[in-house]
Amino acid sequence: MPKMNRRDMLKMSGLAAGTLAIGSALPGCNSDDNQSHSDPTQKNSMLADLPPYYPGTETLGKDEMRITFMGTTPIAMISQAAVSVFVELGNGDCFSFDLGTGSMIKYWAMKVNMDKIYKVFIAHLHADHMGDIPFVYGFGPSYGRLWPMYIWGPTRSGLTYTDPDNNTRGPFNDGTADYCAALQQMLIWHNESQSFEPTSLKDYKLPDFDTTHSTLTDGYDFVVKELPWKNTGKDANGVPNGDNVAYDYNGAKITHFPAVHTRQGSISYKLEWNGLSMIYIGDTLPSQYVIDQALPGVDVLIHEIVMSAANWITKMGITTDKYSQTIVDAAVAQSQSVQDSSHTPQKAYGYILQQIKEKGVAPRLAVGTHFQATDDTIKTAMSDIRTWYPKGDVIIASDTMVVNVTRTGVKVRRGVVSNYQWPIQVPNVSETNTPKYWMTDPQTGKPTAAPQAQLDPDALENYVIDSSKYNAK
Repeated sequence: MPKMNRRDMLKMSGLAAGTLAIGSALPGCNSDDNQSHSDPTQKNSMLADLPPYYPGTETLGKDEMRITFMGTTPIAMISQAAVSVFVELGNGDCFSFDLGTGSMIKYWAMKVNMDKIYKVFIAHLHADHMGDIPFVYGFGPSYGRLWPMYIWGPTRSGLTYTDPDNNTRGPFNDGTADYCAALQQMLIWHNESQSFEPTSLKDYKLPDFDTTHSTLTDGYDFVVKELPWKNTGKDANGVPNGDNVAYDYNGAKITHFPAVHTRQGSISYKLEWNGLSMIYIGDTLPSQYVIDQALPGVDVLIHEIVMSAANWITKMGITTDKYSQTIVDAAVAQSQSVQDSSHTPQKAYGYILQQIKEKGVAPRLAVGTHFQATDDTIKTAMSDIRTWYPKGDVIIASDTMVVNVTRTGVKVRRGVVSNYQWPIQVPNVSETNTPKYWMTDPQTGKPTAAPQAQLDPDALENYVIDSSKYNAK
């Protein structure tokens, strides 16, 4: 494949000029400094050439939206976690769209602690979109979230399938509430083991978006808000009816609409606030739903894309120099089958963008995500997108990419992060409820944590080494 230098890649993306603040990377500030500078399969020049963003150093403007990509691929790897997008608003609200496998590492790298991850909107129940929920939910109280975790996601699919031999599958209990209930059951040992620490606040008040769950106040509570996956916000005659509103508080409105992905029960989201807007498409076949929702205009359109089946299996090392043509053909067919049930090809995203542009107003920034982003794959993706959409700002998302949106401009940068970043945990000084495992403090007579209450008494008495021995010198 012909080489493409960094400047050429930015020109193809459309980001080298215009309202987007794109410039050269500062020397020594790349978030991926150990990447090869000659092998296009081992570097991401589009990300490296973005100007730097230093997490935790900027106050978000009161009229500003910040979108941070915490995971950008269905295949978790060191450079990219599975999918998650974190959105912060100038009014103080923040939302997570999906929490895919490995994405929590990127939240910490970007200095976002777990107390900010409690309003989560799930596109569908594939692990690359919700695989880190067990970790975030299970350790949330240990890292400052002493209140429930709120999860929005699709209702049960309702799918019943009868095969040609007349065997029937479904319907299953496969909705978001079913997932959360099963997860709570699965994590009983974990949650109880951590409950010698406080898990709730004494002065906790229900947030303004929840007026019906007064008994759910603990960090190990889930509050699930299921969203009818068929709803579009319009009735059968196309008349708006508001049946797709997921969240509408403090000036921020999040609506949902169907995604056509693998199985009934997938959705996408649109966030509107302060005259700004963002659409998040988790996974879908090329869909008119997206075009309809992006009209008459959207600031940032985040949409999954997928490379060709042949490129996909080549990236996985299935080539004719290693395997027979029969095996290669079978791998291509299998990959194509997955794409036919699930995903938007690169070229189709360009077509969708052009349709939006012709029928209304093009997005101020189009983002391709859910994509393994290296120079070779990015070059092919941009070429396919430009087949239909020759002009307009487009970028391929990578982890730690940050997009700031105001009414006057869109700014795209890359987070400068450390591979050794610890969580930033500020102690909660609010008064907490008594831990679930507690004892009476012999000096104060007040309830206090009992960190050894769940341990085996025989092990504590006869096998645990007394601290006086290893502290003797």
